[in-house]
Amino acid sequence: MAWNRERARMVATGDDHAVTPAELFFDLVFVYAITQVTALMAAEPSPVRVVGAMVVLALLWWCWCCFAWLGNVVRADSGALFGVLVTVMAVVLVVSLAVPYVFADPPGGLSVPLVFVLCYGAVRVLHLASYWISSPGDPALRATLRRTALTSVLPPLVLLLIGSTYSGRVQLLLWLGAVAVDYLGIFVTGASGWRVNSPGHFSERHGLIVIIALGESIVAMGVGVAGLPLTYAVLGASAAGLLLSAGLWRLYFRQLGEAAEHRLAGLDGDDRTRFARDVYTFLHLPLVAGVVLTALGMKKVLQQVADTGHYGLAEPLHGVVAWSLTGGVGVYLLGAAAIVLRTTGRRPTALALGGVCCLAAGPLVGLVPALVALVSLATVVAALVWLHGRRRAERPFEAVEAA
Repeated sequence: MAWNRERARMVATGDDHAVTPAELFFDLVFVYAITQVTALMAAEPSPVRVVGAMVVLALLWWCWCCFAWLGNVVRADSGALFGVLVTVMAVVLVVSLAVPYVFADPPGGLSVPLVFVLCYGAVRVLHLASYWISSPGDPALRATLRRTALTSVLPPLVLLLIGSTYSGRVQLLLWLGAVAVDYLGIFVTGASGWRVNSPGHFSERHGLIVIIALGESIVAMGVGVAGLPLTYAVLGASAAGLLLSAGLWRLYFRQLGEAAEHRLAGLDGDDRTRFARDVYTFLHLPLVAGVVLTALGMKKVLQQVADTGHYGLAEPLHGVVAWSLTGGVGVYLLGAAAIVLRTTGRRPTALALGGVCCLAAGPLVGLVPALVALVSLATVVAALVWLHGRRRAERPFEAVEAA
């Protein structure tokens, strides 16, 4: 019995803690979940459906963030937490299966929106229960957990459950309200009680989820040309899409991630927790959302270029898909600009202006051939990343220390 209790207990982490294989295994279900969000938008591209997909993504993001924080203070590959992670993986897999039908419940079978909400609630409850069990001697954390349950878990779940009984815009508005209450609740409960034991682990975990999102953009291109002929135009569009993803990758991993981790490691106590919440939990969501939106546009570009029976090479993207190609990059760039501002105190003018211009470029995308739009966007992103990198090289860390 003593041996079983020893194996079941949760093991605290130290400041040298690194990402475990169990957490990489855990992330696999989120690869599928993010792919399903793109599928949700692609099935019926419209402004309402895009907003709905972003609501779903925000809920999935919260599920992932909960266990990124928990895995920073308790080892995910030891004791009871590994069993919790596997359970959450099973629940999130069900959530992922429900995502494409969450706003268009097919007849017959279970209520898909209700299944989605119940599974989301199960993840949040498992997270709070695991944190509670892991902190028997931490009254500050337990007080924070109680506040979180009352402000950021229970009210949003009620709104989600009510929304699941409706359809269309009423459901979307109620779920959007739930997301707003959830995120605001986390902000209001404050930083006291939460812990970031290992800055390196926390930074690496969020870098991995950015990689997952970028991987989805590459997968989306492959899905777009599935079953269609391979042509020179398809090869060119694929190369342009890869260049675009590489530009976004370089911006994060060569120009954002290092400075953010450096700043996180230089803080302690509640200051470290607030920075982790702002930069990683809140401001990494626009990065992931931007990549998912761009993936929709890239998928449609590859589909049009490959499907010569229905589209000519001069055919532009149309509607919300045209906006998603550049608008997704715009969301990503503005999120990156906010991270730079919060991390260093400097105003990243190139990123901010580039983000605003990309957000406003949707109508222009609808006037030029889809392939031209993708090539042009990849070129613009490469230029912005080079320009921001050059300015950063002139003042690498002096503002970080003063912030």
